[in-house]
Amino acid sequence: MTGPRRGHPTVGGSRRAAMSGGPEPRIRPVLGPEAREAPRQRGSAAAGTKALTLAAPGLVAGVDEAGRGPLAGPVMAAAVILDPARPIDGLGDSKQIAEPERERLALLIRERALAWGLGSADVEEIDRLNILQATFLAMTRALAALRVAPAHVQFDGNRAPSLAGLGFSVTFETIVGGDALVPAIGAASILAKVERDAWMREAARIHPGYGFERHKGYGTREHFQALARLGPSPLHRRSFAPVKSLLPPTPSD
Repeated sequence: MTGPRRGHPTVGGSRRAAMSGGPEPRIRPVLGPEAREAPRQRGSAAAGTKALTLAAPGLVAGVDEAGRGPLAGPVMAAAVILDPARPIDGLGDSKQIAEPERERLALLIRERALAWGLGSADVEEIDRLNILQATFLAMTRALAALRVAPAHVQFDGNRAPSLAGLGFSVTFETIVGGDALVPAIGAASILAKVERDAWMREAARIHPGYGFERHKGYGTREHFQALARLGPSPLHRRSFAPVKSLLPPTPSD
């Protein structure tokens, strides 16, 4: 076993706090053309919530990721449609929120959101596609995991994945710093980070000695020391230079 779970979508929905059990369905990678630049607009996410056949009018989903930069583990993404009748105070950039508060907010998001979905891309996909395309794959998986299709999607950042192949029509925009500006994107940021952190804590149990439970795969001094001592684990991203430098040379090198 190389890790707690592979990169598939997890469905969430209104009034549903538990993760879906059993094998999760594989979603066809939606790679399409290179990332498309969308208008960078500011604004609040309208609230709204798998039918995935018809987009509900007015429903807006916020999408964000966690784990693009680490040397190990998956990249995780979340999509959230908030409920205006059940507001959540304190949403924002997950990196600026203390871990206990993130955990508390993640529970509220799962309880109060009209819909939420999680998607990930695993290490093999990151190494095969590159981290940007793997992040886009995780985002499309998160959107595919929503119980109801949104009419509009707001992505954090300045680029978005191709949405061809999702099975429904949707408009989208990108918002730089959206996790701090748009509540639905902030909620997605929190949900993605909390889920990924839990994944890495489980990874630490399966692959002890690297300190995954503390640094979550990021390039800390502790992590580099463990890599030098133990070598890369099956969860390390071999396409990332600090890990690749520790691998034995291949005939093509």
